[in-house]
Amino acid sequence: MPAMALWTDGMSGELIAKQKGDTVQGYRVLQEIGRGAASIIYLVQDPKTKQVWALKHVQKNNPKDQRFLDQAMMEAKVAQAVRSPGVRRIEKTFKSGSILKVKELFVLMELVDGEPLDQYTLPSLPDAVNIFRQVAEGLAAMHDAGFVHADMKPHNVIVGTDFEGSLSSKVIDLGQSCKIGTVKERIQGTPDYIAPEQVHRRAITPQTDVYNFGATMYWCLTKKHIPTAMGTRNDSLMNSLDDALIEDATPAIELNPEIHPKLNALIMECVKVPVDQRPSSMHDIAGQLDLIYGILKAQAEGAGQGS
Repeated sequence: MPAMALWTDGMSGELIAKQKGDTVQGYRVLQEIGRGAASIIYLVQDPKTKQVWALKHVQKNNPKDQRFLDQAMMEAKVAQAVRSPGVRRIEKTFKSGSILKVKELFVLMELVDGEPLDQYTLPSLPDAVNIFRQVAEGLAAMHDAGFVHADMKPHNVIVGTDFEGSLSSKVIDLGQSCKIGTVKERIQGTPDYIAPEQVHRRAITPQTDVYNFGATMYWCLTKKHIPTAMGTRNDSLMNSLDDALIEDATPAIELNPEIHPKLNALIMECVKVPVDQRPSSMHDIAGQLDLIYGILKAQAEGAGQGS
């Protein structure tokens, strides 16, 4: 079985870890599998059904921890609204504290086996396109439900195998998700994948995910990051520059000649700075990726027959 995906984005300070065999909200703790800035994630088992889950425990120890509670509650809200096989499922949440002041939150999540896409070596270009297509379908389901992921990047995609042994993917970490059209109070996103509208605090739309996703595909196939409005060239100044001054990314095919021209064109369209020049929807992107996957599979099969 593939290794379980762990959370390693920080360490909890005052949160006291549960021990193996402890019972939390009626679930038996099997082991700790990860930590976040104000959270611990456990592998747990339902003693009645014997089903295994991931249980995230988030606790507010000081006012700064409120955002971690907010993100966990948003993640649960979005995941429960989407219910797509391409998006991590959240079964239920348990809260403690008053109605207006939640102090502690437990989030019971689908256990996702696999590796983050930034750590996973995809066997072939067709396999990469297949995974990209699955991610696009998961994001499309989020958009259909009225939400934007808003932090799509390789680390937020888990790649594993299904019951038939085929590669499968799951979109995770919906903590920065928001309703379509939201204007956030502060800049949120990952600098190497962030869209211009996120940096300049404009409305977050499905095209924001399109940009983040394009930057994700670009990195996966080239191991290079695109220039963004928070790029490394002038970190202290870049986020104040006009969109027109953001440097264009080098075509992905120039960095990796194995990329099919149609795939290169799609990636470069996704990372267009003007929102209206990006693909119209994730459904459109998924359809294009499906077509490209078919072309690549046919080419591979033809090459195999000719050898």
